[in-house]
Amino acid sequence: MKKLGLMLLAAAITTISCKNSEPENSENSKENKEMEVTAKPTSNSQWQELTTGDINDHWKGYNRDSITQWTLSNGTLHFVPKEGRSESENLITKETYTDFELSMEWKISEGGNSGFMWAVVEDKDLGEPYLTGPEIQVLDNEKHPDGKNGPNRHAGALYDMVAPSENVTKPVGEWNSVVLKIDHKANKGSVTQNGVKIVEFPVEGEGWDELVKNSKFADWERFGKSKSGHIALQDHGNEVWFRNIKIKKLN
Repeated sequence: MKKLGLMLLAAAITTISCKNSEPENSENSKENKEMEVTAKPTSNSQWQELTTGDINDHWKGYNRDSITQWTLSNGTLHFVPKEGRSESENLITKETYTDFELSMEWKISEGGNSGFMWAVVEDKDLGEPYLTGPEIQVLDNEKHPDGKNGPNRHAGALYDMVAPSENVTKPVGEWNSVVLKIDHKANKGSVTQNGVKIVEFPVEGEGWDELVKNSKFADWERFGKSKSGHIALQDHGNEVWFRNIKIKKLN
């Protein structure tokens, strides 16, 4: 009887031990699956970073062989105009884009003016990127004279063509986030600044032609004619900063 009792006790202990081990194995299996999911590529891999590495990796001067007034440090592009300079130094991407989503942050100096453009054509016969590429305005709305020329000249505007639906620009010295989306397939362009969509516009056809016709660019022969081109950052003679610039091509 004693022998039988010992055998039954041993069997019971073995059963309890097996049951206790099941959750641990199950939990380990769950953790392994979670690690596998985490290791998969995310949608962020579609974005191309433009403010990492050396400034010459992704950028060049418009119609220039060197960059002398722009610096890239810790992910921030910084423009400081040199004294006594005789010509502007705009920055353009080495790559060209057609349909895309462009995301960045900008900060302007007090009383400053700048901007960024798309569909810019680099041509030795053209002195400035704005002669071909439409511009999204970067501005100190309060202290730069252009701020008094109407809302279609304010920060976030499709310059001289479409005014922001509301003023969401942060005070000078603070960073503003902005997303520009250009989609020819849907014939839609938009600007979202500091989380608010403030500008929408057609990017081609009669709607686009009407916007150009009613702007200062009406008689500019090559303005807004190209679907594809470089992204440009403007030298308007004032100190300006851009950071976290990234772009994603649309299918």
